[in-house]
Amino acid sequence: MVEERLGVGFVGSGFVAHFHARAFSWIREADIVAICSSNAATAKSLAELCKALNVGKPKVYNDIRMMLCDPNVQAVWVLTPNHTKGDIVEAIVDEVTNGHARLKGIAIEKPMARNLAEAKKIYHLISEAKIPHGYLENQIYIPALVRGKELLWKRGAAIAGPPYLARCAEEHSGPHRAWFWRGDLQGGGVLNDMLCHSLLTGWYLLTPPGQRMSELTPKTVYAQIASLKWTRPEYVEALRKMWKDELEVDFAKHPVEDYASAKVVFETSEKRLAIVEATTSWSFVGPGLRLTFEVLGPEYMLQVNTLVGDGQIFFSRRIKGAASEDMVEKQNAEQGLMPFVADEAFSYGYTAEDRHMVVCFLQGDTPYTTLEEGLWTTALVMAAYKSAEEKKAVKVDMVELENFVPAVAKGEWNPRFLVED
Repeated sequence: MVEERLGVGFVGSGFVAHFHARAFSWIREADIVAICSSNAATAKSLAELCKALNVGKPKVYNDIRMMLCDPNVQAVWVLTPNHTKGDIVEAIVDEVTNGHARLKGIAIEKPMARNLAEAKKIYHLISEAKIPHGYLENQIYIPALVRGKELLWKRGAAIAGPPYLARCAEEHSGPHRAWFWRGDLQGGGVLNDMLCHSLLTGWYLLTPPGQRMSELTPKTVYAQIASLKWTRPEYVEALRKMWKDELEVDFAKHPVEDYASAKVVFETSEKRLAIVEATTSWSFVGPGLRLTFEVLGPEYMLQVNTLVGDGQIFFSRRIKGAASEDMVEKQNAEQGLMPFVADEAFSYGYTAEDRHMVVCFLQGDTPYTTLEEGLWTTALVMAAYKSAEEKKAVKVDMVELENFVPAVAKGEWNPRFLVED
């Protein structure tokens, strides 16, 4: 039984930080005691949400070093844009090394970095400072998947043999903030932003219960990327107008992919082969965010679709309300027959993920997803970009991929490359 409580400081106050705050309402062993953000408005909003949820009365900082000197901060959740994570980790490690901060753990939101070189630097800095670490990949902790995997392996694989194919997809109509649409800041497009979820979750589903994912070794990746919607002239202009007050987003000059697919071949310790098929899209216009998962084995299958939801609700054309996301994340409609998710933080795995990290940090245990999993995920993502650029399957080689930077991230990608040399 965990008797101590963990004081957690959030670095970042954007969309995902609000998701984590709602998740903490289910966690008895921790309080959100501090928030560090360069955005005073969103930091205030997040602090007020924490108070309303009774998950803490966080003090707001705009300097991470000052936050780390707060004796109530025992662990840090890094929830900031991809291009900022390296500098933030350097500051955290510096404060810990100099004795100004004492941390029981650090957890970093997916993806770990924009490329493998940045991810390796983050991993080595934290490892050398001997700070316990976790990788925040919420989909691995989705309750329906965790339970489904347990049943599949207990009742199916135990008799017929292990599964051999996992299909995972995440799709919605586009991100909430301008920096996601910028390849230089984000590290790419939808592949880096969202396929990282599907690749690691598929890996998890094919891994035997009670074993770490290193039981399976990724061998090759074959991938394709495309811009199917957002480089159409009317949508190029829509993006410009949407983000003109935040950042320049110009897909006429520097497009990023809004669709990606990848097949990863894994080898088990018994020399069996298994495959993860992952797809993702920012060009899916349905009721809202759709997460789908399938696992196939010799005599069984597993299916999960989050848009099945907890229920459905119908509004006639006479009901006209303001656009919102009160039924499902990335909601696209307010009329007709709509699914709703009662508690998205719970259903999408944030609650179980955060509690797992909190308990592990308090007890001195190693989380199931550490920055090593984050590192391997980044390697798979870079291999996928490399495969798409070379139009062939590539090996998952950490050394070869370390200095690879996708053309999308460098602003050099041409969407016509999919069909032209």
